Amino acid sequence: QVQLVESGGGLVQPGGSLRLSCAASGSIFRINVWGWYRQAPGKQRELLAEITMGGFTNYADSVKGRFTISRDNAKNTVYLQMNSLKPEDTAVYYCNADVTALGSGRSRYWGQGTQVTVSS
Repeated sequence: QVQLVESGGGLVQPGGSLRLSCAASGSIFRINVWGWYRQAPGKQRELLAEITMGGFTNYADSVKGRFTISRDNAKNTVYLQMNSLKPEDTAVYYCNADVTALGSGRSRYWGQGTQVTVSS
């Protein structure tokens, strides 16, 4: 019904920057809320940032001031700009969308995940 495809992960040095993208496709009527999460080995999945269709944002303390979530409603795409990256930011990053689909109900969908590695 709805698919999320992520891109932009990779290897970056401490203090560097990276931008992740996540594009939604399918029978979408409205994306109500976008979210970015991450999960490191042996750790729980962590909510990093959320943004509503109206542009309201919420950030985890671990990333506020360094990460910025944004979206392009016309393209059904969300972004995560990551600056001042630290080794502890190393994880698999996932996008998530709360979607009202055409001819269906309201459901949450996950991207496939993209690896971000911060290392010198």
